[in-house]
Amino acid sequence: MLIQTTLSPHDAFDASRLRRRLIELAHADEASVTGLRLVSRSVDARQRNIKVNVKAQVYVNEPMPDVAYEAPRYRDVHGVRHSVIIVGSGPAGLFAALHLLENGVKPIVLERGNDVTERKRDIAALCRNIELNSDSNYCFGEGGAGTFSDGKLYTRSNKRGDISRVLQIFHHHGAADNILYEAHPHIGSDKLPAIVKHIRQTIIDCGGEFHSKTRVTDIIIREQRAVGCVTAQGGEYIADAVVLATGHSAHDIYRMLINHHMPLEAKGFALGVRVEHPQELIDNIQYRQQRGILPAAAYQLVTQVQGRGVYSFCMCPGGHIVPATTDASLCVVNGMSASHRNSPYANSGIVVEVRVEDIPQHYASRGALAGLYYQRDVERMARRAAEQGNTFAAPAQRLADFCHGKISASLPSCSFVPGLVSSPIHQWLPQPVGQRLQQAFRDFDDKRHGFLTNEAVVLAVESRSSSPVRIPRDTQSMEYLGCKGLYPAGEGAGYAGGITSSAMDGINVAQKIVEQL
Repeated sequence: MLIQTTLSPHDAFDASRLRRRLIELAHADEASVTGLRLVSRSVDARQRNIKVNVKAQVYVNEPMPDVAYEAPRYRDVHGVRHSVIIVGSGPAGLFAALHLLENGVKPIVLERGNDVTERKRDIAALCRNIELNSDSNYCFGEGGAGTFSDGKLYTRSNKRGDISRVLQIFHHHGAADNILYEAHPHIGSDKLPAIVKHIRQTIIDCGGEFHSKTRVTDIIIREQRAVGCVTAQGGEYIADAVVLATGHSAHDIYRMLINHHMPLEAKGFALGVRVEHPQELIDNIQYRQQRGILPAAAYQLVTQVQGRGVYSFCMCPGGHIVPATTDASLCVVNGMSASHRNSPYANSGIVVEVRVEDIPQHYASRGALAGLYYQRDVERMARRAAEQGNTFAAPAQRLADFCHGKISASLPSCSFVPGLVSSPIHQWLPQPVGQRLQQAFRDFDDKRHGFLTNEAVVLAVESRSSSPVRIPRDTQSMEYLGCKGLYPAGEGAGYAGGITSSAMDGINVAQKIVEQL
């Protein structure tokens, strides 16, 4: 029996009270109920009297299925005829590999970084200002940039494919039940590494290959077709096709393609900062009351300033800000949060739309990489702004000071472990970006009164929300326009933005390869 209802937060988020209410609504007694399964749950905080919309399946005098979906069926590919190399083990690469297994094709995954266990140690050393492993950090390594992030699985890209199937595959590999029914599902940085391990084990158990610490340096092309890869160790891997799922920070891959005289395209991207508030303040703004049993409040903000969009990106309630650079000469920040979202801080990227025509003219000589060089120069400015601090400290400024053009004499407490250095970010951030951000924060304060405050701190720079380069591919075959048998996929290729959309793109690319084979 399907029950749809609106409940109070206490009834919706207290498990025992929720069970009682659903049984009452089903007009059943406790003894006859064989199981309950939530189908969807979403908080409606638009009115002062907050309600929670709940949909649930109540099983009365009938067996409850073990899972609410058909589990994926992965085939044994030991000794099969066809194989595909996948460069990169982010969501696009991993989900491409799993889809190939479902269709009896052997995936060979080549990952430049360490496995998640070693990667945790690399990240710990980075946060303690000891060293940066340029191949294993918050961007590179098993699972990609999404592994050590909030693990948000919400996307509006439903035209790309079946979002629910992506959630089901994550659940099959160990994600909690709630990702199947929450309106804005997330996994959490504490849970994702184990899930990524389980996906790797599925690939290996079925006869696929998974090679970490294996950075691809070249593509093997024969008769205008990609047939393999060369690695930094001098190894060669040969297969029927190659998937480039390398993520938005693998700049060396773009240069490798240019060396082969293959086409690339400059594309729009985003530049901005990451802002952190006390979580309690965000709770009060969003809920207009104490949070109580409700989850840590999130926000989604967007405005138009001087013809360009300014918007929140990767909002992490109860989260932490992390150093996300892949080069010690650059400063990049990003956000993450654990599954319980119980940090006292709330952070989000606030970024400005940068179109190709907005890239300063002196980068024109860089051709398709113009945006990439512009992005790196801003990241280099951020590093210089924090040079007097610890090795991986970030430049920072109180939010109201940033908007009013004032240097912050002191900085509030912050979740960013490597440390902060007070910096006049409003002065050195590119003017079109900085001025739009200043106005956007005022606009956001009009919508969420109390948002613009010196209790909040701005860190620079948030620059890796999307790739400034696209690897062009055929709209039908999804093959690279410069080479047969080569399939660009995911965020680094310019076709996705986040875990779920990247996973769906990986699945779609793998399906095209299956059809070709």
